[in-house]
Amino acid sequence: MGPFSRCLSILIHHRVVPKPDPLIPEQICAKEFDWQLAVLGRWFTVLPLREAVARLRGGTLPIRAACVTFDDGYADNVTVALPILLRRGVPATFFLATSFINGGRMWNDSAIETIRRAQGDFLDARCIGLDKLNLSTIELRRRAIEKVLAALKYLPLEERQSRVEVLGAETSHELPSDLMITAEQVRQLHASGMEIGAHTVSHPILARLEPDSASSEIRDSRSRLEAITGAPVTLFAYPNGKPGLDYLREHVGMVRELGFEAAVSTARGVAHSTSDPFQLPRFTPWDRTPGRFLLRLIQNTFRTEVERV
Repeated sequence: MGPFSRCLSILIHHRVVPKPDPLIPEQICAKEFDWQLAVLGRWFTVLPLREAVARLRGGTLPIRAACVTFDDGYADNVTVALPILLRRGVPATFFLATSFINGGRMWNDSAIETIRRAQGDFLDARCIGLDKLNLSTIELRRRAIEKVLAALKYLPLEERQSRVEVLGAETSHELPSDLMITAEQVRQLHASGMEIGAHTVSHPILARLEPDSASSEIRDSRSRLEAITGAPVTLFAYPNGKPGLDYLREHVGMVRELGFEAAVSTARGVAHSTSDPFQLPRFTPWDRTPGRFLLRLIQNTFRTEVERV
């Protein structure tokens, strides 16, 4: 038995759209998600994350164990992904940022939808410190999205939101208000046997916050979710999740002290019995064919150096 046989692969998802989106081709669609689960189910033992963490600690993890997770809390997690998960018999954990429940919209989606709806070949982005953006082709709109997200991502929370709203005013089209999950849909996930995890209130970069604010973001998100579901929330996902950049050692300590059982990052790799349960690595294999998807999963099990703080 090889040294990597009892490791835990944790997959990250955000959205599962009904059909491919030419503007955001990296988002998986329902058809792709379905065959991904088929591959997982054939070659891996897919477990609920909470059970997988307990078995990782206890040394009873099955060979080639895997978990499916979702971040942020998009409505299509329920309308598109949940029926596929239930049909395939695959458990999943949904990490929800609570301020967007019931009609909120994440800043990045505001930027994306502004560029999607902008008329004409150019969008004036000088209001956020960029030049005019060329939108004359789908490819150029994709590049414009990348530029805007990169320019805004690490700004202070209020400044970032203010700038994206100013950019949105450059188009006369109303932006969608139904992208994110509702409280009733959260209860539907929970009633379907899916796990609900905390993902802060407003999805900030924790490393950019004062300690009291960071602690409140973590604690208050859990309280809101427990009030919605009536059940304990024991799992946490760091927003953006890069160790040392998006969260620091002090935030790992906060999560532990607040009584969570485990937390996940976005450092690539797999978890082993010696892994920090409050910095479990995750990754997304973006490959568009089942064979390459499986190959990427297998290759990831040999990633021996997992970054953490």
